[in-house]
Amino acid sequence: MNRSDKEAPALTAPENIKAEDRETMSRAGILFDRGRRSGTMIVRDHNPVCLQVETKRFEMLPIAEALTRYEWLKEKYCFKAVPADYDEEVSACAAQEKPLGFFIHVKKGAHVTLPCQTAMYMASENITQMVHNIVLLEEDSNLELITGCLTHHNVSSGLHIAVEEHYVGKNAKLRSTMIHSWGPEVLVYPRTGTIVEEGGRYESNYISIRAAKKVFSDPQTWLNGKGASAKYLTVVLGAPGSVINTEGNVYLNAEDTGAELVHRGVCTGGAMYQGGLLIGNAPCRAHVDCAGMLLDQTGKGFIESVPGLRSHHSDARMSHEASIGKIAPEQVEYLMSRGMEEREAISLMIRGFLGADIIGLGTELDAQIAEMVEIAGHGEE
Repeated sequence: MNRSDKEAPALTAPENIKAEDRETMSRAGILFDRGRRSGTMIVRDHNPVCLQVETKRFEMLPIAEALTRYEWLKEKYCFKAVPADYDEEVSACAAQEKPLGFFIHVKKGAHVTLPCQTAMYMASENITQMVHNIVLLEEDSNLELITGCLTHHNVSSGLHIAVEEHYVGKNAKLRSTMIHSWGPEVLVYPRTGTIVEEGGRYESNYISIRAAKKVFSDPQTWLNGKGASAKYLTVVLGAPGSVINTEGNVYLNAEDTGAELVHRGVCTGGAMYQGGLLIGNAPCRAHVDCAGMLLDQTGKGFIESVPGLRSHHSDARMSHEASIGKIAPEQVEYLMSRGMEEREAISLMIRGFLGADIIGLGTELDAQIAEMVEIAGHGEE
């Protein structure tokens, strides 16, 4: 899986991306009609190919250009939330001669009204894509970021390593939604570090529409300022042959910090590990909720849910719950008695369990969630 040495293409506008690629990326929440996104950046295989920003309220650049332009970025932020020696995958990413990825900078007091979108797109078979992204929000700013990480529908194998660092300033708010849609033999290693200052808020939505062969997600979050908060929502479909591990730690380091981790997984096969450790180092409030729905009838698939709490302070209020179940026949029968078809009843129950309707990322993604529900409820036909 060698990286191509071809000359990087010139950056273009979203409407100039090939129709086939646009259609593929739209399934992971990336929209191409003007007026619905504040900015767009697309990385295709080993090169950024698209960059367009519709507002002056934030700056977005390829990470290699940003590190060359801003010395302070390298000194203060580069591999500070995720240390370069964190693990083998991060070390490999840090060793790249020319980093690949994006830098987003929202300046003090700037409020970005429309979501910004980025795509990490693997269009070639059996390549290694390593990206490093940095998102910086200064005091009293806000941003909603949607990132689609995916393969072309004809690509079945590859390796994707993504290091992402978030810096959320005082009273700033970052909402990050990441949608994954992979080929069946792809290996995926996301590594995210987030530092939140006083009064700041970080919200993370992670949605796995099509499972890779292996996904190991290990986000680390530090709530370092008074009143800082974080909320994670993880929605995952596990397919036969997949191994999905969603862990991560949240460190509540200051007074009145708060954290919530919510996991929802539907397993039609493979192995699914739900976890998360909340560490209370100050007066704080925190809750972990792991829930799984096992639909595999072969006995080979499984869900393991292990929510964790660790308190170092007597005024830390922390709780957790975990549950694993299946679709109750009597509930299906009740919905059918109200006039629903069996497929419709099962789909409705799974959708309600996942809580997918709250994401609201547009009709393209809604259609993919509906497809995911159909596969989970009835198997691929």
